[in-house]
Order: sequence, then C-alpha cells, then structure tokens
Amino acid sequence: MEYHIATGSAVTPAPSLITERMEGLPFVTAEVSYLQPNGSKPAILVGDEGARTETDSLFVTRDVEIANGRLAPVPAKLDEQGFELVRHSTAFADFDDPEAIKQRYYPEMEELLKQGTGASSALVFDHNVRKEEPEVNGEIVYRPPVKRIHNDYTVTSGPQRLQDLLGPEQAAAVAGKRYAIVNVWRPIEGPLESAPLALADKQSVPDEDFVASDLVYADRVGEIYYGAYRPSHRWVYYPRMEVEEALLIKGYDSAEDGRARFVLHTSFQDPSAPADRLPRHSIEVRSLLIFD
Repeated sequence: MEYHIATGSAVTPAPSLITERMEGLPFVTAEVSYLQPNGSKPAILVGDEGARTETDSLFVTRDVEIANGRLAPVPAKLDEQGFELVRHSTAFADFDDPEAIKQRYYPEMEELLKQGTGASSALVFDHNVRKEEPEVNGEIVYRPPVKRIHNDYTVTSGPQRLQDLLGPEQAAAVAGKRYAIVNVWRPIEGPLESAPLALADKQSVPDEDFVASDLVYADRVGEIYYGAYRPSHRWVYYPRMEVEEALLIKGYDSAEDGRARFVLHTSFQDPSAPADRLPRHSIEVRSLLIFD
C-alpha cells in the first residue's frame, strides 16, 4: 500500500537475537492500541495545545505480552532494538518552568546523548512534560501520555525536520553525514508505575508495519508512523523506572545499513501496578544528532 514505508524490502526479524533477549522473560499482558489500516492514508487533526481528534475506527485494541526488559540477559541497544535504558542523574528539578528546561536541562541532555551515542554534535530542539491527569498551570498545558502505538518521524518527516532546524544551506552540508533524531524520556517522579512506556524491538517489526499518517495542523501538515498489528512483535518495558534512569528512543536515522531507524512505542497500563500508584509525570526531549 502506498502509505507504508518505502525504503526497500521488509526487514526479516532475526529470531536468534529476539530469542536471546526476550524468550522466557517475565511479562505482563496488557492492552495496546494499533492502527487498523483501511487502504487510505490516515489523517489526524491536531488542535490547540496539541489536542488530537482521532477516529476510533482507525484503531484496534490488542492484548500483547510486554516483557520485563530489566531481566534481559543482553540489554537492548539503540541501534539494534531502537531503544536503550541508561543511568543518568540530573540535578535539574524545575520541570514547571519551560525556559529553565531549555536553559539548563537541554545542555545536560545534549551531553548525555553525545556520550551515549558517539554523536559529534547534539541539538535538543523541543520537549514535552506529560501528566497522566492533564492540568493547566498558568500558560502551561500539560499533555497526557500517548496511548496509540506510534513513532514520531517517518522517512519523509525526518529529513524535513533537519531542513526546518538547520535551514537549506546547513542541512545540505549535513546531508552527506549520518544524522538521527533521538528522544530522551524519563519520569519526573518515581518509581513510575502508571502509564509506563512499552517499546517494540525493531528486529521484530517489519518495515511494512510502520504506517505513514498525517498530522494536520492549522498551518502545516506533519507525518508520523502509527503501528499496524502483527502477532510476532516483541514488546518490552522497564518496570518502576526512577528519576535517575532515562530511555533513549530512536525516532529517525538516516543510515540505511541495517541498524534500527525507528521504533514503535506507546504508553500502557501495567496490570501489576498497585492501586495507589502515582499518576505519571514525565518529560521527553527531542534531539538532532550528527555523526562525523
């Protein structure tokens, strides 16, 4: 179908790597929301403050097994599975102050990303603070966790983001190098037990399961991937994440050499979490990485 990823043949999952990391691990069974392809390109309307108008008929709920990634004998890696758990303590605490986040938290994350990925440069360009119980604090509107299986960029919108951030001349100079868009996601309060992230091992997700979908804003049209269901997808999460932990999440990679370029992910409700769990409070930053 024309709205699927079109970068060559589908990736064949590597059973030995998938089995090595996840076969036999403890897991929970939980509902996740997949796209239900219908032959046309999905379009989601995005209103003020990021609110999305979605048609429920576009999505289907599936019960999936989500393995405890903490217990994997070989940890997931950013370039193999599309995500990686790292230890990182931050002294920053002013997450209700957007300007303080930009001035003080962004540089911390840029250094973390360079050290963790080997990138020669890192530019954090935006962030979202999410609360499971949305609220308005002055002019700040907190967004809730995303409950649809998705990836933030596509083979079209990834390069477009490079152009938007750097401008045509500088983007042309970078275009011959490898570049990537990577999110850093962490809980602001821990341990996080409500609405954690589930991530699908890219080695278990063929390219055709990434479905390009329009995000229609008042002044522009963006594009993301939603995920189409396949029973062989292997899902992972990291229970009870603490503030001193962060997830690196691959949103786009210009390299077409077999490494993970994207990763499907979603929030979900962990059925093993206690009834008195704290509502989720988290932050993600998006960054452009350039590799020499």
